[in-house]
Amino acid sequence: MRQYLISIYQPTGAPLPDQEFLAGVMRELETIRAELRAAGSWVFGNGLHAPDTATVLRPKGDEVLVTDGPYVEGKEYLGGFTIITAPDLDAALEWGRRYALATTLPIEVRPFADGA
Repeated sequence: MRQYLISIYQPTGAPLPDQEFLAGVMRELETIRAELRAAGSWVFGNGLHAPDTATVLRPKGDEVLVTDGPYVEGKEYLGGFTIITAPDLDAALEWGRRYALATTLPIEVRPFADGA
């Protein structure tokens, strides 16, 4: 089984959804998480704070510069991620589809380079 990263992208500056919609999304995400665990495919996952909470470390010679804010400015940012195991890309994409439908947000599915 390979490991895959399922990334959830959120639009920058978009208004927060109403609490009822958000509660429904969170319930659906917990259902997906429970099904991943039951299938033995869950590895780890969690949401992230907004990009303005990021700290970027950049090497410069023998020093490391520390700056506030996101690494890059963009229209979307990584809002959360899940790491799963799946027998193949098609199976990982099926889980990604579930996340896309649950969140109504863009999802990226990518295998880890080491093939684990």
